Amino acid sequence: MRLTCPHCGARDLREFTNGGAALDRPEGDWSAEWDAYLHLRDNPAGRSREWWMHSAGCTAWLLVERDTVTHDILSVREARS
Repeated sequence: MRLTCPHCGARDLREFTNGGAALDRPEGDWSAEWDAYLHLRDNPAGRSREWWMHSAGCTAWLLVERDTVTHDILSVREARS
């Protein structure tokens, strides 16, 4: 699998570190929603949003959309964009 870093171009997956699923953080103080956010994870087949760091390159954090079934990369963008 190859990811295209916005700064460095197409690179092999071995240059990147997976940061996990890109989940929306709950609002407010401690709640059942925060408990689920911290401790429960789905493992869906299909489209997913994930954090990836270009650890062997520019060290940028990227938000990657990919299909977990086919491993097709649907989009890659810088996390702060």
